[in-house]
Amino acid sequence: MTLYKLVVQDKKPRKLGAFLVKNGFSKQAINDAKNHQGLLLVNHKRRYTSFQLQRGDEVIFVPGKEKTNPWLRPISAQVEIIAENTNYLVVNKPAGLLSIPSRYDDDALVNRVLSYFAQNKVPDAKPHVVTRLDRNTSGLVLIGKNAIAHARFSKLSKADFVKKYYAIVHGNFAAGKTNGIVDAPIGRVGTAVLRGVQSDGKQAVTAYRVLDQLPGVSLVELRLYTGRTHQIRVHLQYLNHPLFGDPLYGITDEFNRQALHCFYLAFPDPFTGQPVELEIPAASDMQQLWQNLQRKKGCQ
Repeated sequence: MTLYKLVVQDKKPRKLGAFLVKNGFSKQAINDAKNHQGLLLVNHKRRYTSFQLQRGDEVIFVPGKEKTNPWLRPISAQVEIIAENTNYLVVNKPAGLLSIPSRYDDDALVNRVLSYFAQNKVPDAKPHVVTRLDRNTSGLVLIGKNAIAHARFSKLSKADFVKKYYAIVHGNFAAGKTNGIVDAPIGRVGTAVLRGVQSDGKQAVTAYRVLDQLPGVSLVELRLYTGRTHQIRVHLQYLNHPLFGDPLYGITDEFNRQALHCFYLAFPDPFTGQPVELEIPAASDMQQLWQNLQRKKGCQ
């Protein structure tokens, strides 16, 4: 059984319901605890949300049984777990796999994580994607194990999350322009999925740093400061350095998916306040692409 223990430290304590909301429990989670086999305890006694707390009270919250999504089917397939605890896990998502299912494709990362929970006898866990990636981007994805974890992460600001990517792009950066910040608003182009830099778009900020260059090709590290749709792809196009494998925002080449990999993820654990920092190598297909380009350019 998962439970959350809190001690009231406010000088002017609130009622139980308001105290729980302040501490990151959604109203839906509180209702589920009241009505679906959960518990709300103050000093080991069951209490209503209207109960007036006192400083020093111990509050125990036992979540209710989360509803099962009848449309979400578990799919048995390998899931590479990078980190895991009671409330969340971080997974290395392969390219070609959706983060969440669509109406046309229900083999997504959450389907595989749901199967992973069943196989490892965590039946009450339900996957809630916190940081998603495009289908053809590989790398680190943070997934809450229940609605409470998702709500806690949702209360964090975007600035609390640090996401860094490796990218292989066309062209070389001029001397003096091998690092910088792109602050260019992004908006929808027409009615299609396409995005572009638009004066009336939403603010989008991306930092970049060139790690290595071959003739006509560059390896770049990027950090997102905002989270617009296709942000990195659009900003690289804006710099005239489109990604390999991204004909939507660049040119057709030999790579069969956008050469973009989320290798670094950092955030504060919303339950403990402790910093979490995770880093993985570049995806194997991107490593192979870079090696092939080195041979092709005669750099070995």
